[in-house]
Amino acid sequence: MDKMEWIAPCHFGLESVLKREIQELGYEIIQVEDGRITFGGGIDAACRANIFLRTAERILLKVGSFRAVTFEELFQRTKEIPWENYIPEDGKFWVAKAASVKSKLFSPSDIQSIMKKAMVERMKTRYGISWFQETGASYPVRVFLMKDIVTVGIDTTGVSLHKRGYRPVAGKAPIAENLAAALIMLTPWRKDRILVDPFCGSGTFPIEAAMMAANITPGMNRSFTAEDWTNLIAKKNWYEAVNEAHDKVDDQIETDIQGYDADPEVIRTARRNAEEAGVGHLIHFQQREVKDLRHPKKYGFVITNPPYGERLEEKSSLPRIYQEFGQAFRELDSWSAYMITSYEDAERYFGRKADRNRKVYNGMLRTYFYQFQGPKPPKQKR
Repeated sequence: MDKMEWIAPCHFGLESVLKREIQELGYEIIQVEDGRITFGGGIDAACRANIFLRTAERILLKVGSFRAVTFEELFQRTKEIPWENYIPEDGKFWVAKAASVKSKLFSPSDIQSIMKKAMVERMKTRYGISWFQETGASYPVRVFLMKDIVTVGIDTTGVSLHKRGYRPVAGKAPIAENLAAALIMLTPWRKDRILVDPFCGSGTFPIEAAMMAANITPGMNRSFTAEDWTNLIAKKNWYEAVNEAHDKVDDQIETDIQGYDADPEVIRTARRNAEEAGVGHLIHFQQREVKDLRHPKKYGFVITNPPYGERLEEKSSLPRIYQEFGQAFRELDSWSAYMITSYEDAERYFGRKADRNRKVYNGMLRTYFYQFQGPKPPKQKR
């Protein structure tokens, strides 16, 4: 298994960001689809992709793809996959998730049950046993059906990659860490530029930006399911990937990254989270209302996740919040603003039509990433 195919799911609408990340890691893109990217790489890809990628949901080892329109076809084609090449005799295996779009087979529970039976039948004949103890490492299988094409992968990640480990306590309506990272990467912001989040909540935007600035990889301090796959991935592959990540860290840089929130308890939480992420010294958090948003310097960035009004009691306050945000932003000479929200009247009350907007799905919620672009700073004279 010198070169394998790997699948990286991501948020719908952000495939281009993940594609660029994978290419920067040095892997070949095989296919780009809605919400996931398939790429080629050696066994080291499982380790490096899990540790380095900021915008992926998880990394799957692709083990098969076929067409099936009946449950009998699904059973037989699943049984043809050489499961014994991936799962040892004592491996714990199950179909953890099945998703179906525009396919004749659409019941997740039936798909999961039939595929598990097919896996057992295959491995019974290969291992010459009729009962599997399943006391060893875990090999959770995930399957996608799209227009009757079944794609099968084994999950190397476990807990989703957006769980960096620094945010045990999240504020109200937190934005997922990998979504925040992808949105920052959609902007021209770089570590030598100012970044302010006036609705910082648990601190996700400032923390992700600071981690990028310091070159701290998101998966460096967490564990993954495939670390126990000693039949496929040698421990040294994980050690090498972690060492590579540590070698890239530069947390002695100077930054101007700020996070504000009106709630003092939320600010305390954000500070704790930033310390946990190792970037507390790179971010200035402050209790401050959005109407008090200001900064003396030019050419900064506001990147934020303002309230959406998902709870009915909050809806009435949204016009005032977005008006105050817009008024404060107009006083920031030559700045750019980027906000993700599902609030339909965001532009109206902000007081300006976005230069660009991008549809992004935050879970099942359709949101828009509004982009209000300011001028570029003049080039520094050498």
